[in-house]
Amino acid sequence: MYAAVITAQGTPPVHREHPEPVARGEDEMVVDVLAAGLHHLTRSKAEGTHYSATGVFPIVPGVDAVVREPSGRLRYAILDDTDLGTFAERTVIDVRRSVVLPDGADPVRIAAAMNPGMSSWVALRRRIDFRAGQRVLVLGATGSAGRMAVQIAKRFGAAEVFAVGRDTARLAELPALGADRALTFEEVAAAADVDVVLDYVWGEPAAGAMLPLLTARADRSAPLTWVQIGSMAGPSAPIPSAALRKARLEIVGSGIGSLSARDFLAELPALAAAVTEGALDVRARAVEPSGIGEAWNDHRSDERLVYVP
Repeated sequence: MYAAVITAQGTPPVHREHPEPVARGEDEMVVDVLAAGLHHLTRSKAEGTHYSATGVFPIVPGVDAVVREPSGRLRYAILDDTDLGTFAERTVIDVRRSVVLPDGADPVRIAAAMNPGMSSWVALRRRIDFRAGQRVLVLGATGSAGRMAVQIAKRFGAAEVFAVGRDTARLAELPALGADRALTFEEVAAAADVDVVLDYVWGEPAAGAMLPLLTARADRSAPLTWVQIGSMAGPSAPIPSAALRKARLEIVGSGIGSLSARDFLAELPALAAAVTEGALDVRARAVEPSGIGEAWNDHRSDERLVYVP
């Protein structure tokens, strides 16, 4: 079979022949890959910069995919704790870490949406006690995951959603997706009285936004839950000690390890149904195997790139 293979850290994948995958456990199954999303997690794991990366090469990248099982049914599958990837014609899945997709599901849309969508979906449903009527700030709302977070927060009943980002052109699009206000980082204090922050940025920008946000709160004793999800601006943030003393701030993380696989999987059917029904706006572009090397380094596109073997 053929696969996209990365042979060394810092190099893009190359489409080439690769050994056929073999199922070994009783819950494993060899499946045909229909579509696999080129997510930030896919890149960072493959490049060895994510905390779950092994740093072993060569590797086939890809952490999830829409696959066809031998019976013909379509599944969305997550690959974890394995040296296999999904940027290949075939792979091996653990059936227990997959869900059957609804009839009419578009493999490319599902592959594009599930990974970025589940970050906020699972955070709001499983990581914190979010209630309808609360107010949400999405920090880093102009990326794929942030755009979906705006929509998902509204879907779950957020009274107000504030979208914060640097790309003013993309910010201007977010009110049409449910954002009540679109703000630059310099304007973050206008969202001071939110109840939840979904942070896809971290690093210096997140730390720099904390004090203006907390200082401007009408009631500093009102709880503010800061959910750290992504780290596009850096893996470490210089959080000022005053941020933890001058207001009722709680910082939690949501990601691999902070929740069980069972918690993630329990939410996937509802998310897949929402994508299939068209309830969430998904920007996706299919990439053929011959173009994966160029697509790998395309960080400018506002579409989610999807590898289609």
